Amino acid sequence: MVQIKVKICCISSANEAGMAIRYGASAIGLVARMPSGPGPIEDDLIKRITKTVPPPIATFLLTCETSAEQIIAHHKKTFTNTIQLVDELPEKEYAIIREALPAIKLVQVIHVIDEGSVEEAIKISKHVDAILLDSGNPKLAIKELGGTGKVHDWKLSRKIKESIYIPIFLAGGLNATNVRQAIDEVDPYGVDVCSSVRTNGLLDENKLKAFFEAIAW
Repeated sequence: MVQIKVKICCISSANEAGMAIRYGASAIGLVARMPSGPGPIEDDLIKRITKTVPPPIATFLLTCETSAEQIIAHHKKTFTNTIQLVDELPEKEYAIIREALPAIKLVQVIHVIDEGSVEEAIKISKHVDAILLDSGNPKLAIKELGGTGKVHDWKLSRKIKESIYIPIFLAGGLNATNVRQAIDEVDPYGVDVCSSVRTNGLLDENKLKAFFEAIAW
């Protein structure tokens, strides 16, 4: 029985959502327009997939918008129950989103780069329901906002986990061969995976099965 929460990201169809949920996913990620990375789909498709997902499965809208007004407008096109903020927001924006969307969970991505990432996670943790630790670099000319398939420094992730009091999801280069080690080293609330459970961009049932078996081991 899988205890840790698993989010399968880059879902592109209702069939993929159903497959992920059958294997034990407690959350699915629906990627909207991004400056880079895999899996973006149209907002209308995100909305259609979301309607097929039963409670209590979490549906994450991955948005790169960086103002409360834009994020609220984006959510109203998709109606997911969770918003994953993949870029930085001014702190004042969180309260505006909360007021407009009080029932919607907020998950902030922290791109784990250096000690500054630890400080950023601590600062932001009081504004959101969970933190998602990923590889990437929002400071590049073309922002890397996740989906890199690269592992970051899990020691920094563990430090963040021990420094905040809300759940963390761990992402970034996880696959069936390293996810058990990642869980043991970081002790996250949940893990998040996209590319390593796909073949030619499509969710691969055999890879999905292997990933869940590795977690349960």
